[in-house]
Amino acid sequence: MTDARNGLAELHTHLGGSVASDALWSLAHEQGIALPVKDYWEFDALVTVSDPRGVESLDALDAIYHWTELIQSSPLAVERSVHGAIGGAYRSQGITTLELRFNPMKRNRGGERDLDHIILAAVRGLDRARLEYPQVRAGLILMMDRTFDRRQNEVIVEKAIHWAERGIVGVDIAGPRPGGARYDYTQVAPMVETAREAGLGITIHVGEEGGAYGREEIGEVVERLRPDRIGHGILAAEDAELMSLLRDAGVVLEICPTSNLLTKALPDEDAVRRTIRRFVDHDVAFTIATDGPEMMRTHLRDELELLRRIGALDEAELATANERGHTASFVGRERALA
Repeated sequence: MTDARNGLAELHTHLGGSVASDALWSLAHEQGIALPVKDYWEFDALVTVSDPRGVESLDALDAIYHWTELIQSSPLAVERSVHGAIGGAYRSQGITTLELRFNPMKRNRGGERDLDHIILAAVRGLDRARLEYPQVRAGLILMMDRTFDRRQNEVIVEKAIHWAERGIVGVDIAGPRPGGARYDYTQVAPMVETAREAGLGITIHVGEEGGAYGREEIGEVVERLRPDRIGHGILAAEDAELMSLLRDAGVVLEICPTSNLLTKALPDEDAVRRTIRRFVDHDVAFTIATDGPEMMRTHLRDELELLRRIGALDEAELATANERGHTASFVGRERALA
């Protein structure tokens, strides 16, 4: 078997952003989902960030995810999406360590579908991909949501633990902030601790937006949730104390350059370069990802080339970031629970 570390590693990609438009189009029609458009190219614009200038805000990105999550709201669609995303990542990019994350409750049509059926379908897609591509180390991360109540998020963690032996490797939390205000991450601390005690990896979406309160959230997350990794975390580059906190805690950031540009989290390529260089200069660990290659109309090799072109990272630093992706992956932890 080929050593997985000979390829690329991608740790931050959402299932809703990892499936090609033509596959989503077929899935929508097979399931009889009523779409707001009848033309394929209009549909392609609906489920991707089609404007090279990006979206107006993260809320606009959530509107795109609404459609991909709706189309993936069946066992059939979830299985095929996971299988296709893993195979496509290996065939097109040579990705040999891959983690896909998704929220199963946003794919069960408000309780109409059984949650275990949705998760088991994702596991079947994972199993099929592992058989077809033995070179690839792949795992699934289940996501809590900032708009969910306590019990909903508890259930997601319970399901992650239940299915850990079958390829669920970690938990995350993301989603819109209720009222657009600062989110109190301490409310999910008990769920995070339960997941950690069960051997699951912890990654938290934080520090992508919010200015001063976004930086406060990073500090709260590192100190109270003690994650292994943070999704984005780019606001920490503006605060030397935060970077020291991240470094001392050994937290790995999952940085998604094109996504940050398209959502206006970073205004331009100069800001991307400054952010990356500050992390390098302060010894903050990070790896590079896409956030969702199909939705963002990019791929991992494009991200690496962008950072090389703008002078954010040289070849040795790119290699280090990629190697860190392999070593920081949660894939393999689930075996300890078997």
